[in-house]
Amino acid sequence: MKQVQKVAIVGTGVIGASWATFFLYKGYAVSAYDPAENAEENLKARVTVFLQDLFELDRVDAIDEQVQRLLTQLTFEKDIAKAVHDADFIQESGPERLELKQELYRQITESCPGDTIIASSSSGLKVSDIQEDAIHPERVLLGHPFNPPHLLPLVEIIGGKKTERSFIDDAYQFYASLGKKPILIHKEVKGHVANRLQSALWREAFYLVSEGVCSAEDVDIAIANGPGIRWAVFGPYLNMQLANQQGFKAAMHHLGGPMMEWWGDMHSYSLNDEEIEHLGQETQNFIDKLGDGYDLQGKRDEALIEILNLRKKLDLP
Repeated sequence: MKQVQKVAIVGTGVIGASWATFFLYKGYAVSAYDPAENAEENLKARVTVFLQDLFELDRVDAIDEQVQRLLTQLTFEKDIAKAVHDADFIQESGPERLELKQELYRQITESCPGDTIIASSSSGLKVSDIQEDAIHPERVLLGHPFNPPHLLPLVEIIGGKKTERSFIDDAYQFYASLGKKPILIHKEVKGHVANRLQSALWREAFYLVSEGVCSAEDVDIAIANGPGIRWAVFGPYLNMQLANQQGFKAAMHHLGGPMMEWWGDMHSYSLNDEEIEHLGQETQNFIDKLGDGYDLQGKRDEALIEILNLRKKLDLP
């Protein structure tokens, strides 16, 4: 892979701004593009806050000075061609609409260097569909983060039908060199891997509340004070390995039967406006109970920083 000195961010919403923060923090010049009104102002405001997270994570002093120094490496362009024309790596985080993505990639690939990797943050679309109208589609791939990407290490990587393997390998090495935890997906599926896993949990969480089994607060307490704590250390396979003194297979022989009964008892479930209204009110009841001024995002990010430091200290996979 060619040496990366400048990264272009296309789409500067919450995900794009978080990516911009990450690349700035890693020492790259960043150019950004987004056609939305007030995009430049919103981007700089978000990046300022997100940079503080990263300096706190690394226990850096004189944070305000460091933030201002890195902000000088961020430029905002109102023309997408100017934003990408000399970029060595491009992270696209535009809206999740296929036709818009296809047009976006046509514009990006006709303006950027022919050997520049273009990674999409798309949470559900397939690369094969996104790259359909791209020039040099062989360097278009998925680089899907988990929100917020300036803090969370996961990046899911997969190419489409027209993506060359060398670009996939280069992207993997690039993300890994920056401290990310990339995984290679071998087959395109809607939602990729991590989103499908959490979607399966959300489906049952919504079903349980809809059926009156428990409240939204009960579900959140159950996950945050039970499986969620274990999952912050190891994933489902290593946790199953630890579920039995004799390891994974013994645990599955013991728990497999009951789990299949639970799976059989999980019914089909569809959301409609009425259910969304109900679940939204249940969620609001929980938020109201937490009290005015309870900073959900701030508490989440503060906790993430502590968890990430612990994972680093323990050298967890």
